[in-house]
Amino acid sequence: MLAMSEVNCIKTLRNEKGLSITEIAKIMQVNWRTAKKYGDGDQLPQEKTHLKKGMMYDGKWGEIVVDWLEEDLKLKKKLRRKNKKIFEDLVKEGFQGSYRTVFNFIQEWKVAQEEEADKVHERLAHPEGEAQVDFGIMEAVQDGEILDVHALVMSFPASNTAFAVPMPSESNKRTI
Repeated sequence: MLAMSEVNCIKTLRNEKGLSITEIAKIMQVNWRTAKKYGDGDQLPQEKTHLKKGMMYDGKWGEIVVDWLEEDLKLKKKLRRKNKKIFEDLVKEGFQGSYRTVFNFIQEWKVAQEEEADKVHERLAHPEGEAQVDFGIMEAVQDGEILDVHALVMSFPASNTAFAVPMPSESNKRTI
């Protein structure tokens, strides 16, 4: 099975470069019929999705384990069930499979959860020595009155430290 990049390359050589099927087969080092199929055909290869089979996927056991894992996510890490405890609880419910079956199912579920979380969230990195600078307005007391003072604020996210310097205005023009 060819990768999508190879299929696209065959289509490009055929449609945009005008090469023959024989030339494409030699360049790409594929069978002539393969070059013909992807060079002249409108079809693209479809990725196959393999449905998981077995007692954890077909029966009620997988649903039970997923429910327990989702419940445990709401608990502190120390209070969550370990794989062995989940297996023992399943056996009490009448589960006939092995510990390894349960362990593999839990590992696959955790990997899927991590992949899903990675799609949604991007990890923030705060390298040492990097700073963020912005203007802001802060309140100051002068002669018993509350004044709004413009301030240049510099923060260091890695150490969660910030410094503020009062300024006459937020522009770079000097006022006299």
